[in-house]
Amino acid sequence: MSLVEILLVSAGGVIAVLIVVFGILRLLYKVAEPNEALIISGLGVRVDRAETADSLGFKIITGRGVNVIPGFQTARRLSLDTRGVNLQVSCVTKQGLPVTVRAVVIYKVGDDYASIANAARRFLDQQKGMNDTIHELFSGHLRSIVGGLTLEDMIHNRDALTGEVRQSSANEMIKLGLIVDSLQIQEIDDETGYILNLGKPHAAAVAASARIAEAQRDQEAAEAEQIAAAKKAAAVRESQIHQAGYQAEVDEARAKASQAGPLAEASARQEVVVQETRAAELEAALAEQRLQSQVRKPADAKAYDTRTAADAARDASIAKAQAEARETELRAAADATRVKTAAEAEAQATKARAEAMAGATRATGEAEAAAAKARGLADAEAAKARGLAEAEAARAKGLAEADAIKARAAALAENQEAVVAQQLAERWPEIVEAGASAFGNVDHMVVLNGADGMSDMFAKALSLGGTGLGLARQLMDAMGKPAEPEAARKNGELKLSD
Repeated sequence: MSLVEILLVSAGGVIAVLIVVFGILRLLYKVAEPNEALIISGLGVRVDRAETADSLGFKIITGRGVNVIPGFQTARRLSLDTRGVNLQVSCVTKQGLPVTVRAVVIYKVGDDYASIANAARRFLDQQKGMNDTIHELFSGHLRSIVGGLTLEDMIHNRDALTGEVRQSSANEMIKLGLIVDSLQIQEIDDETGYILNLGKPHAAAVAASARIAEAQRDQEAAEAEQIAAAKKAAAVRESQIHQAGYQAEVDEARAKASQAGPLAEASARQEVVVQETRAAELEAALAEQRLQSQVRKPADAKAYDTRTAADAARDASIAKAQAEARETELRAAADATRVKTAAEAEAQATKARAEAMAGATRATGEAEAAAAKARGLADAEAAKARGLAEAEAARAKGLAEADAIKARAAALAENQEAVVAQQLAERWPEIVEAGASAFGNVDHMVVLNGADGMSDMFAKALSLGGTGLGLARQLMDAMGKPAEPEAARKNGELKLSD
């Protein structure tokens, strides 16, 4: 076997030995985890009195490793983890009220060597029973402290309650090597309803405040919604107004664009109409001047001549009508006189005839009466009576006819105006024709002042008849005055004759 081979075999053997040694050391070496402590006890364990004076022959290893000789030494692990215990303790308060307190205790083994040593001595083989120990410990202290407090203190000062519990249990926890990380009172149950009754006034006040606040918030929300709706409506209105304005501008521009051609044509046509209107006005002015110089002035001159001739003819017609009226009035007066004379003569004749007939009748009666004397006095008396009666009847008839004629004559004398008016009415067409004959020779008449001038012209023509009537009335008045004494005289004679 060569040297190289020997060296290789030697090296392999050394490596194998080293591996075996490393494996043995690995089995003997124990390392403490960060959340645990190694408790080493057995042969050859050296206790460091500086670490703990109360270790009592075991060694505490934390955060590092140590070799443990199997069969001679023992390594056990003590957990440093946090633990929690739920408490539900029935207590009686200072007021004698039964309550149930629910709490939670968070604890762990202390990090110092004394706490680890104390915990190792008490819980190294009974680590699972630590929660029961803590439960009993804190239940006792909690009952003791709650017994000296009122329910109101427990409710309002929970921190003070937890502080007193932790303070009263501190010595026991140190002896057990444990520390309390947290103690919380979770709930206090009251079987009698005391807590509920305590909270009702405040709950009612809070509920009322809540309802008031809710109503206020609802009102504010409603107002905000109304304001928002109003702003929204205003914004919509403004938007619609702007849109309508823009649309109107667009429509106006579109209309102007579409009407540009017709507007230009209309403008040109309007200019033409304006020029034509001006030309027509000039032509009308020229025609007016021509009419003024050629027609109106000659017409005015001719109208003046015609009016002058018409006035002369009218005056002549008026004079003629007045003469005819005078003649008619005189003729009517003569007719009235003649009628009156004839009536008086007829009245005298009638009276004479009546008297004659009366005399004849009387004579006849007397003759018959005389002749009847022979036939008898009765017949004579009867005949005489009959004759007298007939005479009286004839005489009455004659007197009646005379009175009638006299009445007609008096009526004729007194109503001469009616007679003249009748005569004028019968001759009225001739009078108006004579008055209008003045216009018969007029070829072209120009009436000035419009309807007023026409009315004046016809009034003058129609006044001819009224003028004649007035003249006739004056003549009748003049003739009636001398006739009155004569009529009175004749009436007296008639009365005397009667």
